[in-house]
Amino acid sequence: MVSLPSASQTFSRAQAPRQDLARTGLRHPARSVFLQYGIAVLTLVLVAGPILPLIYQSVLDRPLYEGANAKLTLENYTDLFTAGPFKTVIVNTFIFAFLSTVISQFIGVLCAVLVGRTNVPGRRLFGDMLLWPLLISHLILSFGWFLIYGPAGYVTMWVQSIIGFQPWNLYTLWGMSLVAGISQAPLAALYCLGSITLSDPSLEDAARTCGAKPARTLWSITLPLLTPAILYGSVLNFTSSLEMLSIPLIFGEPGGISLFTTFLYSQGVSSPRPNYGLVATAAVLLLIIVALLVFLQGRLLRNTRKYVTVGGKASRKRLFDLGNLRWVAFAFLFCYTFFFIVLPLGILVLRAFTRFLTPLMPIWPLFTLDNFRGVLASEANMRAIANTVMIAVVGGAIATVFIAAVTLIIHRSEFRYRRPLEYIALFPRAIPGLIAGIGFFYMMVFIPPVGWLRNSVWILILAYTMRYIPTAFASLSPTLMQIGPDLDRSARVMGADWLTAVSAVILKLMRPALFSCFAILFIHFLKEYSIAIFLIAPGSEVIGTTLLQYWVLGDMGPLSALATIQIILTILFIAIAKKVLKVNIYD
Repeated sequence: MVSLPSASQTFSRAQAPRQDLARTGLRHPARSVFLQYGIAVLTLVLVAGPILPLIYQSVLDRPLYEGANAKLTLENYTDLFTAGPFKTVIVNTFIFAFLSTVISQFIGVLCAVLVGRTNVPGRRLFGDMLLWPLLISHLILSFGWFLIYGPAGYVTMWVQSIIGFQPWNLYTLWGMSLVAGISQAPLAALYCLGSITLSDPSLEDAARTCGAKPARTLWSITLPLLTPAILYGSVLNFTSSLEMLSIPLIFGEPGGISLFTTFLYSQGVSSPRPNYGLVATAAVLLLIIVALLVFLQGRLLRNTRKYVTVGGKASRKRLFDLGNLRWVAFAFLFCYTFFFIVLPLGILVLRAFTRFLTPLMPIWPLFTLDNFRGVLASEANMRAIANTVMIAVVGGAIATVFIAAVTLIIHRSEFRYRRPLEYIALFPRAIPGLIAGIGFFYMMVFIPPVGWLRNSVWILILAYTMRYIPTAFASLSPTLMQIGPDLDRSARVMGADWLTAVSAVILKLMRPALFSCFAILFIHFLKEYSIAIFLIAPGSEVIGTTLLQYWVLGDMGPLSALATIQIILTILFIAIAKKVLKVNIYD
């Protein structure tokens, strides 16, 4: 016979957790308020700290470190807009951004529709391969394109030996736009794939019931429903093209084509006498343009209810039967993934294991490990690898904890300034990586207490964290919104303060989302290089900036070896994330 607990026993058991929470929460009732204000102030400093000195430098007649004798002036803006070359820079930049956006959206939307809504063979494999460029730095992809399709590229020389002339030239605005568009296409495909997954197939079924063929249904029903994703992807790709550095630097500079980012790079990094006022002014102008584009993006997607198709009624998705056209679609996806993703990465890895690479000689006699020996024998290279891994692991973990706190304050607290905090946290969407690096450089000069971070990896961790607050915030917010407020509210009723409630209840439920956030930040921190360009010093090198140094020297062997090491690090982390952290990077 089972004995039931007495009323006194039940009451004492119920009181136990409440007493525990009371001991931890009510004893320090103000700590939650202090923590919330502290996180808010730190977020404001991280976001506004690099921007304000940048704006201030743009209206000074001399560098910030000569601030005692500096005077306010608009001469920098006058010089920038009256300079003849800068007008060409503006025109080239917007043409490049427009062309690359059109190319990326066309390829990305087409690939998303074929993979997500048709019965093309190998659709799952192609779906994974389409997203590979999102995990690899654009800098590495650009090097791969140069090695295979550049003027002295492997395929270029092979085709030229057959037909007698060079079939293409990537050192043009059209060539750069093609490379950028293809590299940005996976981003367009990713957003369209998400929208296709949520679309209601009953509308397409109705069209087919009325006799519409698959092509007509895709054109009249599927594509219009993708309008929000296409608009979002278009603005995002246009913005990304404006702030892109790798492709304009590798293919534009040799052809004499200067864009916004390469203008900043040449004036601020590669110039023996940097014009800090001009650099700051151009950076502020680019920041304003990107901020306006981000605002436009929000306005375009303001009324998306007319595209809502997901309701309470369940429906089963059916793939379009393309018939014999499915093999045409297969050929298109195969050619895109093989020639524009697999081959550039493969040739880069192959170049790392050869003395040189040419179609005029067999490959086997050229194999060597000297490139890797040279890279690993260099103390600076080993330090760059160690710094990159340390920033990705430690920096990613610190950023995950910090941004999780920001997200919790915004969504699950009664902090009076949580709405302004959300706007501040999302503002770095409008700050290009190169601008963030310049801003933190000026902040170290303008704020002396921050100067001790110079020549260390900690300034890079701070800059990376600021730049990717919106990315991590977007990955954590959906999961947090799915957790009912009754859970932490119950803890508060039992006597816990805000910190105890979220740490004892909410964070435990958010553990999978936190792992995913860390994985996303790890990948971004590992491949980031544009922020570090203005911040590195001897001792704080990272792989991306070291690759650029090899590029300037024209030493493609060690460059390919170091790029291969970064690819291997990425692959290893993805494998670990899937096995140990149970995280799917592609989600």
